[in-house]
Amino acid sequence: MPHIELESHLPGITGLLEYRKDTGQPIRELTQILMRGSSTLTEGERELIATIVSHGNQCRFCTTAHTAAADLLLGEKATTRAVKEDIESAPVSGKMKALLAIAKATGKNGKLVTPQMVERAKAEGATDAELHDTVLIAALFSLYNRYVDGMATAMPDNEAYFDTLAERIVHHGYTRLPQGYDHLKQ
Repeated sequence: MPHIELESHLPGITGLLEYRKDTGQPIRELTQILMRGSSTLTEGERELIATIVSHGNQCRFCTTAHTAAADLLLGEKATTRAVKEDIESAPVSGKMKALLAIAKATGKNGKLVTPQMVERAKAEGATDAELHDTVLIAALFSLYNRYVDGMATAMPDNEAYFDTLAERIVHHGYTRLPQGYDHLKQ
């Protein structure tokens, strides 16, 4: 049960962003830029970063949501499963392995990102912009993880909710739906 009264039809982060639209709006805008804006990292790769950070922070809602979005963007489920089990043996490029390791460290504590980790990523072809965005995405999703879990937001009753959420994330991005969320009420 959430620590504050939230709309019951909006589990997870959506209920929090709707509770305070004034604070939710800039968070949504930053997320949209990072996750769907111009980048040499694919949308699927950026969702993998959100997934590994959320998984490392043990945020069930965010891990499930971004795993579903990454799976949809990648067109398969094996990669997210492998990344969560062991980044180094996952079927991603050397550059993504290095960036995911940086993201995972950032999710715990930014000071865990070492010069060696950065050099490895650069040696694998990561640009300064990719390093920047990886750390910022990891920091942003750490905020989300702590926000969702710190407010004890509800998990959906039906796991299929995450398939619908993934569709919305992939096709609409992270901005607020123009019509709001009343259509989700049951």
